[in-house]
Amino acid sequence: MLVDISFWGWAGFIGLIGVMLFLDVGVFQKDNHRISQKEAWKWSVIWICMALLFNGGIYLWQGHDAAITFLTAYLIEKSLSIDNLFVFVLIFNYFSIPAKMQHRVLYWGILGAVVMRLILILLGIKLIIHFQWLLYVMGAFLIYAGITFFRQRHQEEEFTESRLLKFLKQIIAIKEERENPHFFIRHKSKFYMTPLFLALVSIELSDLVFAFDSIPAVFGITFDPFLVFTSNIFAILGLRSLYFVLADFLPRFYYLKHALSLILAFVGCKMLLHDVISISTILSLSVIVTIIISSLVLSVQKGR
Repeated sequence: MLVDISFWGWAGFIGLIGVMLFLDVGVFQKDNHRISQKEAWKWSVIWICMALLFNGGIYLWQGHDAAITFLTAYLIEKSLSIDNLFVFVLIFNYFSIPAKMQHRVLYWGILGAVVMRLILILLGIKLIIHFQWLLYVMGAFLIYAGITFFRQRHQEEEFTESRLLKFLKQIIAIKEERENPHFFIRHKSKFYMTPLFLALVSIELSDLVFAFDSIPAVFGITFDPFLVFTSNIFAILGLRSLYFVLADFLPRFYYLKHALSLILAFVGCKMLLHDVISISTILSLSVIVTIIISSLVLSVQKGR
């Protein structure tokens, strides 16, 4: 289903997100400091509650179907984005970014991801409208991604520098000042990059890679641009605080990749078979919730 959203509806949502981001960093976290577990939990709960309140607004405004669609898309994006946190840990360790500087890098990284997601979502929907056969390509890709995730579930992940990072190092010198909160500094009339900027670029690139999994997965639920975009944004906006909540616990999520593999494969099959079998959104939501809860329960049991 498609929700009828005016220009002011889009503007209102983007304005709301802008205000929340300003309050998050411009007021409550304007000083560079190590994010405590208590603070991270607080903001994680705030962002989840914001998403649920927004979903309640969709229910009152557009009805039951739209609300279920948003919630399903949100859960898919949220669960897939957790795997991105593993990459964040690798990036910060690789560049030796101090804990008190990490929230600054994540803030700008996620802000860039918001813009990137909007462009990719609108472009993807436009392509699907004109080339419907892309649905089958996306479905096959998601199944392949699910199988790849499953095969890599026990492998140690490593961070390797991309060609873009190597190119940046060739054209701009690096000043090894990790305690400096700026991405660029000037020293003796010359500009330098700091490791914070390299970490930021790496996080943006990692989000771009993950977007090619998560956005097609949400397309398996709905093509409505407003529901796809808002569910994506609420999921990734809470990602920064979730990182500080889960950073120390991520290795204990033994069955996370199993769950992500099943979710990707399920949505991929749904896209491939959409002309043959009609799977309702409520059934999709039930399957995804079952997979997520089962992986958490099994991980807790294995950790004992």
